[in-house]
Parts: sequence; structure tokens; C-alpha cells
Amino acid sequence: MGDMANNSVAYSGVKNAVKEANHGDFGVTLAELRSLMELRAADALHKIQECYGDVYGICAKLKTSPNEGLSGNPADIERREAVFGKNFIPPKKPKTFLQLVWEALQDVTLIILEIAAVVSLGLSFYQPPGGNESLCGSVNVGEEEDESEAGWIEGAAILLSVVCVVLVTAFNDWSKEKQFRGLQSRIEQEQKFTVIRGGQVIQIPVADIIVGDIAQVKYGDLLPADGVLIQGNDLKIDESSLTGESDHVKKSLDRDPMMLSGTHVMEGSGRMVVTAVGVNSQTGIIFTLLGAGGDEEEKEKEKKDKKSKKQDGALENRNKAKAQDGAAMEMQPLKSEDGGDGDEKDKKRSNLPKKEKSVLQGKLTKLAVQIGKAGLLMSAITVIILVLYFVIDTFWVQKRPWLAECTPIYIQYFVKFFIIGVTVLVVAVPEGLPLAVTISLAYSVKKMMRDNNLVRHLDACETMGNATAICSDKTGTLTMNRMTVVQAYINEKHYKKIPEPEAIPEKIMAYLVTGISVNCAYTSKILPPEKEGGLPRHVGNKTECALLGLLLDLKRDYQDVRNEIPEEDLYKVYTFNSVRKSMSTVLKNSDGSFRIFSKGASEIVLKKCFKILSANGEPKVFRPRDRDDIVKTVIEPMASEGLRTICLAFRDFPAGEPEPEWDNENDIVTGLTCIAVVGIEDPVRPEVPDAIRKCQRAGITVRMVTGDNINTARAIALKCGILNPGEDFLCLEGKDFNRRIRNEKGEIEQERIDKIWPKLRVLARSSPTDKHTLVKGIIDSTVFDQRQVVAVTGDGTNDGPALKKADVGFAMGIAGTDVAKEASDIILTDDNFTSIVKAVMWGRNVYDSISKFLQFQLTVNVVAVIVAFTGACITQDSPLKAVQMLWVNLIMDTLASLALATEPPTEALLLRKPYGRNKPLISRTMMKNILGHAFYQLVVVFTLLFAGERIFDIDSGRNAPLHAPPSEHYTIVFNTFVMMQLFNEINARKIHGERNVFEGIFNNAIFCTIVLGTFVVQIIIVQFGGKPFSCSELSVEQWLWSIFLGMGTLLWGQLISTIPTSRLKFLKEAGHGTQKEEIPEEELAEDVEEIDHAERELRRGQILWFRGLNRIQTQIRVVNAFRSSLYEGLEKPETRSSIHNFMTHPEFRIEDSEPHIPLIDDTDAEDDAPTKRNSTPPPSPNKNNNAVDSGIHLTTDKNKSATSSSPGSPLHSLETSL
Repeated sequence: MGDMANNSVAYSGVKNAVKEANHGDFGVTLAELRSLMELRAADALHKIQECYGDVYGICAKLKTSPNEGLSGNPADIERREAVFGKNFIPPKKPKTFLQLVWEALQDVTLIILEIAAVVSLGLSFYQPPGGNESLCGSVNVGEEEDESEAGWIEGAAILLSVVCVVLVTAFNDWSKEKQFRGLQSRIEQEQKFTVIRGGQVIQIPVADIIVGDIAQVKYGDLLPADGVLIQGNDLKIDESSLTGESDHVKKSLDRDPMMLSGTHVMEGSGRMVVTAVGVNSQTGIIFTLLGAGGDEEEKEKEKKDKKSKKQDGALENRNKAKAQDGAAMEMQPLKSEDGGDGDEKDKKRSNLPKKEKSVLQGKLTKLAVQIGKAGLLMSAITVIILVLYFVIDTFWVQKRPWLAECTPIYIQYFVKFFIIGVTVLVVAVPEGLPLAVTISLAYSVKKMMRDNNLVRHLDACETMGNATAICSDKTGTLTMNRMTVVQAYINEKHYKKIPEPEAIPEKIMAYLVTGISVNCAYTSKILPPEKEGGLPRHVGNKTECALLGLLLDLKRDYQDVRNEIPEEDLYKVYTFNSVRKSMSTVLKNSDGSFRIFSKGASEIVLKKCFKILSANGEPKVFRPRDRDDIVKTVIEPMASEGLRTICLAFRDFPAGEPEPEWDNENDIVTGLTCIAVVGIEDPVRPEVPDAIRKCQRAGITVRMVTGDNINTARAIALKCGILNPGEDFLCLEGKDFNRRIRNEKGEIEQERIDKIWPKLRVLARSSPTDKHTLVKGIIDSTVFDQRQVVAVTGDGTNDGPALKKADVGFAMGIAGTDVAKEASDIILTDDNFTSIVKAVMWGRNVYDSISKFLQFQLTVNVVAVIVAFTGACITQDSPLKAVQMLWVNLIMDTLASLALATEPPTEALLLRKPYGRNKPLISRTMMKNILGHAFYQLVVVFTLLFAGERIFDIDSGRNAPLHAPPSEHYTIVFNTFVMMQLFNEINARKIHGERNVFEGIFNNAIFCTIVLGTFVVQIIIVQFGGKPFSCSELSVEQWLWSIFLGMGTLLWGQLISTIPTSRLKFLKEAGHGTQKEEIPEEELAEDVEEIDHAERELRRGQILWFRGLNRIQTQIRVVNAFRSSLYEGLEKPETRSSIHNFMTHPEFRIEDSEPHIPLIDDTDAEDDAPTKRNSTPPPSPNKNNNAVDSGIHLTTDKNKSATSSSPGSPLHSLETSL
């Protein structure tokens, strides 16, 4: 670690040298602080004592007050930024426009076209020696213009259109990149941190933190800068992102006060003085090293996947976090010997399929490849036929010799044929597909911001449209998260509303006031309302704010008590966490006695109470029988009304006795005296019941997963409409749930989960592990044909695993901790459930937009390819010229993808069931539309092509000589073709067979602009395009005919939608996500279904069999390798973490970001087919992530992926590390 940091000091030494000279009268320099932050634990303590005395010495040298913080005056802040730098790590430069142009030019079809165009240009300038031109066969050269003048035009025009396509593509990429940068900076601004300035606790953007700031850290924070602890309560930090050490590190003044940027606070709270920011912080140093490593291209590629992942400048080390799904989320270059190695390893890691290609992208890539192949075939056949026809006609039929001087002319013919072939290919290949997806997603992401959805991973948006289940938190998502105490049980009376202060004995009141004021985090407080007549603002933990609000209702002020007992006078604090479900604070009295105040979930705290304050304020004995009475008469009635019950209690330790062992929490927080039980209400958000009804109508099951007790949860679920009276649904508590899903050995069994989850609606008193188990169980389930797509909401640090496991993780923007946001895909900026429904709407809209675009695009492709192909075969010349085709390609691809991908969503999207993961992109209805419209267009085009000259009474354009001027005939064909596309674009707006295609057309300004714009450009091309576009001017009458024939597509569309799709059994769908052909449910005949299941069982049987075999092989190998006690350790699943015990070599540390959840393997890659869930190996610690590929597996079976022993198992980790 040290050498790495020194290396970086050297690297930025130049910059520092300049600053060193002027280290602005602070008692400590940047370099000294940096070298201090490189030390750990004991070394650091030693250094602090040696150089500064203690933390307060550092504060003094940094001219800051440990309690008041910085003054916050701008001059001081500027000076500090000048000396110690800003808390900002400069992001990587975006690609320049020219780089993007260069990338767009890499497209194979475009390269082929460029070559063809250059050859064509070269040949046009080549003057054949004046031989007898009539010898060269029926090569009648255009008479009107000199050939050298006309010949180059086609080549130039092709090059020009290639330039257009490239510029449009590059511009799209560029604006996309810009949007992501915008999104990123938006995320950066969102992130705030709590500091003390001028004695006031304020929240400032992370980038504004400066050296010398006093920052307040609490559970769930991601530290934005390096610092030294001033005061801490029970602080535990997850430093795995920097050190790879998976155990949480305890931080305290006497053991390890060093707080490092980019690490997560897992427990407790405290204050620290900031000593290093930006590029000088630990994260910054790593980033400078990575940047200096230079190897940028790879990261460039990754950027596409992590577009918006960089949460904030200072903490960019997160941008790799989601890309690698290892349990140790962040990069760990520190473990490797040098930065470069870490970099390499990281790249390998990042390629692990966390979010494999999104479902949609998978289907599209597959479809595009299929279409491309078909196009290639067609174009090849076209070229071959043209060449053969020409050769046979010239040299066979007309029996002409091949003359040397004619060669250039022949070659020109061949080049012309080649160009026609390439054009067919260009039209056939839908390069607009990826573009349409990107545009649609980028557009949706931008618009979703307005609907309070901040999308961090693009594909999450589209996955959301397929969601079949939502597991939602209760507090803050379904409810308003504005807690108020509405009932209380004090001095042996149950008050249904808050009592008058006089009704409560003074003694009890004193306990109540001190207990609540001191035993709530000092960061929780109630501030006056922002605007007149508003509600007071709750800052910090909402439950604590409710208790503080109770004191205000009782006409008492908590701030007086806090001023009397400042935070640093608290003797010991046991902070709230999900295991304890309570919080306790110890005070030391002047006479040497101690008093501990405790508060927490009533059933937990009451169990520890042995006394209770009676009506006169004296403690009296509290027996289990009395406790059951209170539970029945007070707590259950409160809970059944949807109240959260909190019990407040205290305990005294007399002065004479020896000081208790504070670390032994169970002995301390027991034998309590109950002060009161309060019922806190969190009202349901008014808009939630409606949103949940919408979800249920849209085929999405909403489940509530909450830490509250079951009665409260059930009451809220009824109010929201998650449960309806009289329905047969399950409400379980976490304990019960666990008992039902585990077998005798305590292992979780999928079959058992499958029995429960379809009916489960409420999971109460659940731990984060339960949430993860439920999500994983639903995702892995094969009960239904379709694999479930699960969305999860979470706000706490401990929700991380569930958020990562889910298909779409929603983190709360307001209540959420940084860790939760880090693990999520979408951040709800208003914490509101209705925003999730909006996300579903947008997701479905993305899917529909792509389908609309496909429907349009494929119609054009089919028609253009067939026209070019048959035209070429019959008339030796494509009726649509290369340049015209490119123009059509531009409207079809780029512009249409813009127009159709930006349709705003409508409520109607929520009226249908979710498409499954295997639903083909092109449904039968769409197939019907595509083929139907193609039929109409082909009839029109061929009629014009072969009879147009007679209908319009003009010269025929067929069989024109090599450089003949453009004919009116072919211009009419081209113009009508484009008009039909334009009107068909309107048809394509509806894909489910609706009749009114104009509905809401004016809501989409982009669509109208593009259609009108295309029309105007088409007029210009036809009237003034001349030779380059092979067009000649048309009369008004001819124009009207073209438009009339174009409008015919609208009428024809009505005719098509009359034909019922169900009759057209022969239509196939296309664009499946998976190999397995799947027909929509309604068409599944009974017998088909049975076969399907039998087959599935068979396949499952095979997999299990292979897996069993492979297990045995592995086990035999393991036994032979270690004939020792090790084997028993591997056998029992409970001891999965025991693999740590014998793997003492640091290389083999099996990282696990959540050590207290040993049974989680987060590394299941979802396979699309619901039957085969092939898991990918976890990012194994041996730096050899591709162990499977490198032949370490001994299985020689073809079914390699299915046979690898299940990667969650310790055996697998062992096998990989062997």
C-alpha cells in the first residue's frame, strides 16, 4: 500500500511543489497529511501522537474547531481549496466528435460502399484510348453529356451519403454521451454530506467538502473524503473497497481513527475532521494511478455499460462497482503489486456478466444478425445474377471477343453491379436497430427524470417494462414517512391520543424527556417549516423525529437537554441496527453512577423489562404475565390499527459497583424499567392505493416486505390494496417464512419457496437476508412458464444484496443510504411508489417503441430488397439507385428511429399483462402488418415499374445505357416508394392492431417534425437532385399521384387490421430472446403444453444428473487432495464461510461484502431460458476469473456450463482456486 501511495506522491509531486511553497499559514502541509493518511491503525495512532498530540492537535493545525467546525466564510474556503485541493476527481475526457466519426466509419457495410464508390470514381476519370467503341458490345454510352462529366457523379454522391450517415450516427452518439455526462453530474449534485460549519449542522454537496471540515458520519454513508475520527459511537466500517478485507473494521480513537474515502459506514455514527480530499484522498490516489496507467481504451468500452454509474467525482471508484458482481463490489488495485496489474484484473472482473445484455438487446442483436445474413445472401445473389447475365449476354449471345481497350468499360459495369449489390445490403441491414434502442432508452431516461426516476443503468428502464413482481418497502415508499406519535401507554393508562402534559407525573416526564432527547441520534431534529403554515421539517431518522415531536406536543424542549448533555458527553452509544432493532445510550452521572436509556421495537425491549413505572412514577415489578397483558391490551390493538409500537425504557447502575463490561451488550441492555410504550403512525400516501390497483391491472404483483410487525404490516397492506378482504393470500413473519423454506438441515430449498411465494403478499419483521432470499427464490423459480422479473425497493445499507440480485433495484433518493443507491439501478428521487408505476409505463413504452420501429423498418427492408433484387434480375439495373437507397435508408433508419422511439407513454400501456422474457419482438399482429403493407407496396412499385410508362405516358426508364440521364419513369417509382414509407410511418405508430393510427400524434412534436422534414427534403431531392440522385423533375400531377398512392397505405392499413390475427396461423413470430420457440399463451394448445413440461423435466433431469456426476468427480478430487478435516467443513452448507479458516493465504480470501449473510451467492447470471439456470463462476479471488475457460474443469462434457458444480457451493470456489 505504502509504495503505491509514495509512487503517487511522486507522480503528483510536481503539482505539490508549487503548492508547498505557499501552504498558507496552516500548521501542516498537504504532503504531511497525505503521508499520515497512508498509515493504518497502530502506526497512524503513533504518528498522530508523535506529530500532533491527538486529533484535536490536527484540528488546531488545520485551524478548525472540533465542535463548531469551519466558519464557512468564502475567503477561508477558497484559501483551503487552493492549498489542499478540491473534493473532485476530474472525470475522463469524453470522446471528441472526430473520434465518434471515426468509430461510425468502422461499419463494414459503409466501408464496402466507400471502396465501391472510390473504384467507381477512379474508373469514371479513366478515359479509355479511343478505340472503336461499338466493338465493346451494346455498351451505349449516354449521348447527352460527355461521360467524364457524368461518370463521377454517382461515386461522389455515394461518398456524400456515406458522410451523411456517418455524421448522423456520430451526432447521435455524441448527444448520447452528453446526456450521460449530464445525468452523471445530476447524480453528483444529488449527493450531499452532513458537515458542521459555524456550529450549524448543514448538508453540502460532496464536491464542496474541504480539508478542515468537521463531517458527521452515520450508518449507511459512503465516506466522500479521508479524515481522522474525532468522536465515534460503535463505528464499524466496510473497507473492502480499498483493502479487500471483508470483515468490518471497528473505528475508535484509541485503536484506529483513520477514515478513508470510498468506504462504507456499516454501523454507528461519529464525527471526523477531513484531512484529504479529491485527488489526494485514498480513492483519488488510486484514480490518479489508474489514469497514469494510460490503458484507456478498455475503460472506454466499459464506459458504455457504466454510463451513469459514476455517482460522484470524488468517489469514482464506484464506477466499476456494478460492472463486477463479485461480492467485493469495488476495485481492489491495492492488493496487487502494482497499479497496472490491478487494472488488468479489474478489466477481467468487469467483464463478468452481472447485467448480461439486457433482454431487449439480446433479442435485437439476434434479429439484426438474422436480417443481416438474409441481406448479405440477397445482395450476393443480386450481384452474381447481374454479372452472369451481362457476361452471358455480351460474350455468348452477341459472341463478342474481350478487347483490351474495352476492359475499363466492362469493369465500370461490374463496379455498377457491385454497387447495386452493396446498396441492397445497405438497405437490408437494419443499422438503425441499435440506434433506435439507444435513442429510445436515452429519451426515456431523460423524461423519467421528470417522473422522479433517476436511471443509473440504461437497460433497467426496459427491464422494468417486463416486471411481473414488485417487492416494496413499506416505510416511506407506500407511506409518507412522516411519523407522528398518535397513542401512548404511560403511567399504566392507554391514551388514544396524546395526553395533556399535566396528566403525566413529573417523575415520569423527566425520564421521558431525558430518555428521548439523549437516546435519539443528535442528527435527528425538528426544524421550523420552510414556508408559513407548512408542517415542521423532520431531519434525520423519522421514527426519532416522531418521538421528539411527542416532546414538543408535551410542551417540552429536547434542545435544552441536548445543550446540557452534548454528544461528546455520552458515555457509550449502542446505535440502532437491523440485528438489535433497538438503540441505547449510556450516561455517566456526576456521582459516578451510570444510567442507560433504551428504545426499540416494543416486543423486543419489553422482553428485557423487569420493572415498569407505575401511576405515581415509582418502579414496580413487571412479570411475564403483566407483559402478556400489555401485549394483548395495548400493543396488538395499536398494531392492528397500523401503528408502529416503540417501547422506551431505562436502567440504573449504582455508583458503588465496579464498572460494567460495556462491550457485553446483552448483560447491559437487560433488567430495564419500562417508561412508556408509544404508537407511531405513518399514514399511507394518498396516491398509493390507486397506483397499486394500476399495477395489479397491469399483471404485476405487489408484495410488501417490511421490518414492522405483522399486524401493522397487514393493516397498511389493507389500506393500500395489496391485500383485499376475503382473498386467500399469505402474510408471514420473517421467522415463519424461514421455517417454511428451510429443510431439516437448515438449507433453503427452492421447492419450498415455490410453495409459498405465489401467494405471499406481506412479509413482516423480515431481515435483509429474508428479502434477498425471497427475491432470489422468485427469480430462480420455475413454477410458471415465464421467468419472473422482479423489481425491489430498498433504502438501507443492508438492502444492498437484494437490490443487486433483483432485475431492477430501486433505491430511495431521500431516505436511501449511499450504499443502497450504489447497488441500485434506478433511484426514486421522491421515494414514492407511484414513480415505480411510471417506470413500468416507460419501460413498456421503450419496448413498444422498438417494436413500432421494427414494424416500420422491416416493411421497408422487405420491399426495398425485393424491388432491388427483382429489378436487377429483370432489367439489369436496380430501379432504386444506390444514392436513393441510401436516402431511404437514412429516413428509415436514423430518422424513423428518432420519430418512433420518442412516442410518449400512455395509460393504456398499463392495461395489458407484461411481455415475458421470451416474448418475441415481432408479434403475429406485427408480422401481419409487415407482410400486408409490403404486399401493397410491392404491387404499387412493380405496377409502376413495368407499366408506369404507359400509365403516365412517358419514356420507359428500363434498360437504360450506362451513363444515361435519369428518367422520369424511375423518378416516379422512387418518389412513390418514399411517399408510401412516409405514410406507413404513421401506420407504424400502432402495433397492437388499433384502428386509430392518428391518436395522440400531435403529442409527439419530434414525430411531426421528422415526417414533415422528410417530405420537404424529398421534394428538394426530386425537383433539384438531378443527376447525383438520379432524379428528373416531376409535374404537379405526377406528384399528386405519388402522394395519393402513398396515402393508400393508410387505407390499406385499415383493411389489414380487419383481418383477425388468430386466423393467420401460418405467421411466425421473430426475434425471440431464447432458442426455445414460444407461442403466446393464448395459442398454446393443451397437448403442446404437456410436451413442453415433459421436455423441460427431462432437460432438468439431465442437468441434475450431470451436476451430480460432476459433484462426485469434484468430491473425489477434493478428498484425494486434502485427506483431512477440511472435507467435513465443506460438506456442511452452514460452514460456507469456514473456507476462510484454512485459506490463510491472502490470495485466497473469498470476498464477501456482507459477511453476516453467509448463504448468499450473488453471482447467478440469469440465463434466459427459465429451465437452465447456468451460473457463472463467482469472481474468484485467485485473479483467474476465467478459470472455467482455462480448462481447469475436468469435465469433458459438451454441456459444460450446465455441469459446472453450482458456483455458490464452497466446492466450486475451492475448485476454481485449485
